[in-house]
Amino acid sequence: MIIQQLTNGLTLGMVYALIAVGYSLVFGILRLVNFSHGAVYAFGAHMAMIFVSIKFGIFPALILSIILTGVLGVVIDKLALAPLRAKKSKGIAALITTIGISYIIQNFLMIAFGTQTKFFPKIFDYGTVYIGGVGFSTTQIFIFGVSLVLLLVLTFIIKGTKIGLAMRAVEQNQKAAHLMGIDVNRVITFTFFLGGASAAIAGTLISGYYQVVYANMGFLAGLKAFSAAVLGGIGILHGAIFGGLVVGVSESFAATYLGGTYRDAIAFLILIIVLLIKPAGLFGKKGIKKV
Repeated sequence: MIIQQLTNGLTLGMVYALIAVGYSLVFGILRLVNFSHGAVYAFGAHMAMIFVSIKFGIFPALILSIILTGVLGVVIDKLALAPLRAKKSKGIAALITTIGISYIIQNFLMIAFGTQTKFFPKIFDYGTVYIGGVGFSTTQIFIFGVSLVLLLVLTFIIKGTKIGLAMRAVEQNQKAAHLMGIDVNRVITFTFFLGGASAAIAGTLISGYYQVVYANMGFLAGLKAFSAAVLGGIGILHGAIFGGLVVGVSESFAATYLGGTYRDAIAFLILIIVLLIKPAGLFGKKGIKKV
């Protein structure tokens, strides 16, 4: 039972990690908590549902969802956040803007697709594989494998590519990066596209896991992923991944041993405990400003 719940939790945690990475990427570059990210995740799930329903197949549907959701992330930045940066508005203005964008996207989904839950076909469903007496559904194996590969790809992009080097430079100091010839706006645009793409992947995988899609599905998932990002140390990629796994596993065990009523609360309880002990998160470091 313990191994089974650990497997369930790790599968769910990998998806939370994908969403949390989107929070961490944007926060690392702009020092902004993008509260529209949960709604972007729901948008990605709905785009995948459209293409799956017209018989595109899961992989083409996922690719098209990644493109469209990534473009949505870029549009959010260009139309709403870039003008605020140009005017050098306070951070709270951008934060409130992302909350407003979240409700705009959510209401758009309600108008376009309705408020009722919609069916999403189970992905890669080929029965159950038994290893040592423990059953693993092929859907779980597929979700875990895809999430792991994509998180490794994201890590490689940030740690081993030229654009990733530029992202890390902008994260350290935007003005210095600009003086060194880095196109800061292009880096920010790429970051928002990457965040939207990761949200689309997470939305498609989780919809195929639970087989439902609905307009406000991103609200709670977004909060849990934000908690995961803060838990690991927001702005730190490996911290977001670890935080996602902790949230997923704790939720799985809470649902089994405490009841479904506590499955959502346990993640936030762990977050509060960790922040009381280490406010910067498990992998975060306290920032020191020289004056």
